[in-house]
Amino acid sequence: MLGQWELGVWSYTLLSVIVVSLISFVGVITLSMKKKVLEKVLILLVSLSAGVLLGDVFLHLIPEASQGGLDLQVSLMILVGIVVFFILEKIVCWRHCHVGHPKHQVHPYAVMNLIGDGLHNFIDGLVIAGSYLVDIRLGIATTVAVLLHEIPQEIGDFGVLLHGGFKKSKAIMFNFLTAFTAVIGAVVALVMSQSVMALPAYIIPFTAGGFIYIAASDLIPQIHHHHKKSVKVRESLLELLVFVFGIALMYGLLFLELA
Repeated sequence: MLGQWELGVWSYTLLSVIVVSLISFVGVITLSMKKKVLEKVLILLVSLSAGVLLGDVFLHLIPEASQGGLDLQVSLMILVGIVVFFILEKIVCWRHCHVGHPKHQVHPYAVMNLIGDGLHNFIDGLVIAGSYLVDIRLGIATTVAVLLHEIPQEIGDFGVLLHGGFKKSKAIMFNFLTAFTAVIGAVVALVMSQSVMALPAYIIPFTAGGFIYIAASDLIPQIHHHHKKSVKVRESLLELLVFVFGIALMYGLLFLELA
């Protein structure tokens, strides 16, 4: 039976990860836009997502995984993440080639983004629960940091799903399901509070590798492909600015974490 302290930790943790999961619905603000406006915004959301993913990798995930030093294990797990996501995309592409071409074709990179986002949110759940296990105040601070981190990422992810061929209703549903993995991660951390401590050392660099693959191999090429027929300097500069803004957002969160 849970004691008063354990019950408090469970309550705070579950409430926090549920709130974090609900942030996935922030993307619905794009639904009120007209079709022509939405089409122009979608490529900017893809640019934002690419910037946020790479910023998250090099400013948060890799530094977190390398606190004991950037050793061979961290490097190998990053490479494993890249290779596994490469294989997953090959499988997704193979499946798409063998099921025909339905009216609403979903691009493989959108599916890959869902997988990567699900892993990332699972880690968020582990981190939030781990913080509450140390101290309630630390847990609250970590939750705030994750929330601010998730808002731009979820908006970008929602845009990636729409740009990748998902219907609006399915984009909302799948985005929420991947966000809900934060709850699963938190429960795993609370139930296995001792043995789970070593898990982030492998999952964090693995996810970093997956995010590098998604951003560099899928999202950035999509941005370039958008202007393949006619290059518009103003639009290209705007996409670059949004991409850099995504990285800057992740950099800004470092100051919140240090505070």
